[in-house]
Amino acid sequence: MSVAGSDQPSRQLTRDELAIDPVDAAKLLLGCVLEAGEVQVRLTEVEAYRGGDDPASHCYRGRTPRNEVMFGPAGHLYVYFVYGMHFCANVVTLTDGVPGAVLLRAGEVVAGIGLARSRRPTARGDAELAKGPARLTGVLGLERGHNGVDLTDPASPVRLLAGDPVPPTRIRTGPRVGVAVAMDVPWRFWVDGSPAVSTYRRGGKAARQKRSPVPRLPR
Repeated sequence: MSVAGSDQPSRQLTRDELAIDPVDAAKLLLGCVLEAGEVQVRLTEVEAYRGGDDPASHCYRGRTPRNEVMFGPAGHLYVYFVYGMHFCANVVTLTDGVPGAVLLRAGEVVAGIGLARSRRPTARGDAELAKGPARLTGVLGLERGHNGVDLTDPASPVRLLAGDPVPPTRIRTGPRVGVAVAMDVPWRFWVDGSPAVSTYRRGGKAARQKRSPVPRLPR
């Protein structure tokens, strides 16, 4: 199988490649392709989240049944339900027992466009199909049952493929979207010029009163 837009055969990312700091993994994931069935989405926007030192992370207050997957090992999909209506998907990073993940915020559909359009019939154009975390999971058909799947397993229903690397000069960074704390931490990364990058929305009024330092992990 080949990733659309590339002359090179696709390969799955390995667990070792993903067992790194979420900030580094976020930049690595830009240009990679998430595949579920016949639909493939090339990632254009992601956000990094750490664990106990990141107040915006689901793991900031410790391990729970909901965030268990985020504690590793790397390479698994962390899917959660938000606002009572949408699913969001994350790629787990770091090592087993150390929580970290990268939220998949947006992408462009590069295969299975017909099925993707049928899943997002209200999209105003193909660039809008996976423009946002809930839209991305929608076109891929991801839901609660996909939580914990191993993206590095060739037999997995959802696979993470290496795509064409994004040149560093095209990678932009800025604040994460809609978080209530640590809102100014610049751990959102996107491909400059891509029409599939989502619209930035700053957190609410209460969030603007809570400025947190940039979380740091020991290196």
